[in-house]
Amino acid sequence: MAARNVLDASKEPSRSISLGDAIVIIGAGVFGLTTACELSKRGYTNITVLDRYPPPVRDGSSVDVSRVIRPDYADDFYAKLGMEAMEGWQGEYSQYFHKSGLLCASSQGEHPYIEQSKANVERRGGHVRSFQSGQALQERFPAIDGDLSTLKGYFNPSCGWANAEGSIRYLAQKCASNGVSFVCGPRGTVTSLYVEENNVISVNTQTGDTIRGDQFILATGAWSPYLLDMSSVSISNAQPVAFVQLTPAEAKTLSSNPVIIDLSTGWFSFPPTPDTHLLKMARHGYGYEVARTRKSNDQFSAPALTKDNAVANFLPPDAEKALRDGLAQFMPFLKDRPFSRRRMCWYTDTRKGDFIVDKHPSHSNLYLATGGSGHAFKFLPVLGRYIVDGFEGRASREQCVKWRWQPSAEAISKGDGSRGGPERRALTTQERARL
Repeated sequence: MAARNVLDASKEPSRSISLGDAIVIIGAGVFGLTTACELSKRGYTNITVLDRYPPPVRDGSSVDVSRVIRPDYADDFYAKLGMEAMEGWQGEYSQYFHKSGLLCASSQGEHPYIEQSKANVERRGGHVRSFQSGQALQERFPAIDGDLSTLKGYFNPSCGWANAEGSIRYLAQKCASNGVSFVCGPRGTVTSLYVEENNVISVNTQTGDTIRGDQFILATGAWSPYLLDMSSVSISNAQPVAFVQLTPAEAKTLSSNPVIIDLSTGWFSFPPTPDTHLLKMARHGYGYEVARTRKSNDQFSAPALTKDNAVANFLPPDAEKALRDGLAQFMPFLKDRPFSRRRMCWYTDTRKGDFIVDKHPSHSNLYLATGGSGHAFKFLPVLGRYIVDGFEGRASREQCVKWRWQPSAEAISKGDGSRGGPERRALTTQERARL
């Protein structure tokens, strides 16, 4: 077992928390469910999870047919966390993990993120194969057959992808078996926090009900701006995702492909799903803002609160073109194939791509677990332990510094160096109407 970068978990919590406290977790994604599961394992007996939909939440950022599983990070903190999570994907969650390998590449030559990620993997005992040309790559993966004359990168055979929806369903069932309560639908749709003297007393829901608690954990991801002013620490934005329906023969041809990430453009793709033969692709870029307005007339970017954001089969034209350009680069025989499904996946981006796992500076009993920045899901097997260590006040110094609430007037734009593609832009009025 990899060493955990936390303080002695046998110590009593340093915060004023009782195992019998009523703990209300808002959000049933990867942050909320891993937190609930870990709290229940540590003996907390009164845990309630609220969400707009039962998990797997169908328009949540943690749900889809696939998510990339990798320890390949330029930042050593996440590389360590990723290696620890890999043990869980190969253990308890192995039925949801597909070990396809990962091609971490740049179609436009050398990329600093790739070099540092490779160094971190190798430093921790991983074995990768470098590719200094597209020809060498195509000899290893014949189904990748585009013009890759300037490609450089490496292949990590230990990585792969996970069935995200299946993993979340399993985790939610585990929470329920441990005694965690769920309130979903309109009564679980939180519209505001009720605060007295810097303490959160209760939450208000869409039905007009109030749900009281002693401790509140906000794990609402891209929906967080509806409840708190997040403008100084994060921004919610939408990323394009599309699927191509393959024939069984095409799926067989592409089945030996790894997960492909092109850091030059942000384009990435997965091997076909085993049963449904879907080829999924997306862009890990800077995204699109969708303007919303609070009653105070303050504007923020967020997905819709009271409708299913996964229903709309729409992508902005420039996003659709970018996804097709990626197909033309790596699998050109599919570049003109109609997309069987299109959607926007919501990120909660922070300034450097670090999570926000910290006590709110103004509310003594409000804890945040959010800011996934498009890369949190892979840590599902271990994330809850780190969140609850922070909640109890016994996290490592390194974690506390990296995941702290960090307000700044600086624009949230660069991330951790792994993004590609154009700068973030706001959707037009006409584009928003299609969502």
